[in-house]
Amino acid sequence: MDVDVLVVGAGICGTMLSWYLQREGLRVLLYDEETENSSSLRAAGVINPVTGRRYHTTWMANVLHPFAKEAYTALGTDLQSQFIFPRTLIDFFPTAEARDVFIERLREDDTYLHSYPDQNHFNAHFHYNYGCGEITPAYAVNLPLLLASYKNLMLQKGVLRKEKIDPAAVQLIDGGVQYAGITARWIIFCEGTAAVNNPWFHLLPFSPTKGEALVIECAGLPNQFIFKRGQMIVPLPVQHTYWVGSSFEWQFAHPHPTETFRQKTETHLRNWLKHPFKVLFHHAAVRPATVERRPFVGLHPAHPQVGIFNGTGTKGASLAPYFAHEFAQRLVHHLPLTPAADVTRFKKILSKQ
Repeated sequence: MDVDVLVVGAGICGTMLSWYLQREGLRVLLYDEETENSSSLRAAGVINPVTGRRYHTTWMANVLHPFAKEAYTALGTDLQSQFIFPRTLIDFFPTAEARDVFIERLREDDTYLHSYPDQNHFNAHFHYNYGCGEITPAYAVNLPLLLASYKNLMLQKGVLRKEKIDPAAVQLIDGGVQYAGITARWIIFCEGTAAVNNPWFHLLPFSPTKGEALVIECAGLPNQFIFKRGQMIVPLPVQHTYWVGSSFEWQFAHPHPTETFRQKTETHLRNWLKHPFKVLFHHAAVRPATVERRPFVGLHPAHPQVGIFNGTGTKGASLAPYFAHEFAQRLVHHLPLTPAADVTRFKKILSKQ
């Protein structure tokens, strides 16, 4: 069997990349191990243009976010579904100091930060003493539905293999690779945290982070907003259900849910919410973050038949569409990649292999 590209991993990076490659007319074979705790499946899919306690604009937000909106809309059209939803993010200030920081940043740049006109609007739903601000435009992407719908399409086309690939068994040949009787021009690894053991890319400066989240049922909350006070409450497609999280752990003993997180989060919700809630699920996953907080995109500098698309960390929903498209353009039309994302910035490290 001959194809143009083997794509390893059907998380948000592998999904978007394989979709763009097929739109360019390339023959794609997608491998997916289907791990239950994939970070793409456990993520809330929030696209938020600001970050941190100082409300700084996220990297390339003015480019990435409009692109993501158009990409998810187009993919939804292809798959006859809706995956992206506009959501106003309401940020409740935990302290007077936090409120002052927001006001200061709003005066400097009001592109995404806005004052909320009715500071008492959410009194029926939340306890809050220092007011709230508005962050918009923000979005929520239904990643579980998107990934499931796309894999179902690929399965119908006969180009999805639900199995784990062994990177060490990939053989390099002139102008391509061979694996398990398949010949391809390229193999692109979009395997999330498994990349730390990939023989081609394990030397890259990954910095995996563990995140935990709850899924709750709460009948009283409005569902057109994302709410934030330390943690986020994100509406889910099923009525009255919400994703609550997430934690960020750079050091962790295991990738599983912990009672400590659950108790802490439930206490936080009881102090914040005025409505009763019930915990339906408790999830944990490890994100493929990087030391630089920039993705790894592109072809191996010493072995150009082998590529990687990884390292999107907590921002996979916003980063994946743009850089998947850029990577596809690189392969098909030889266009350059964004230097801050191009994996060849680690040429010296990767050349040691």
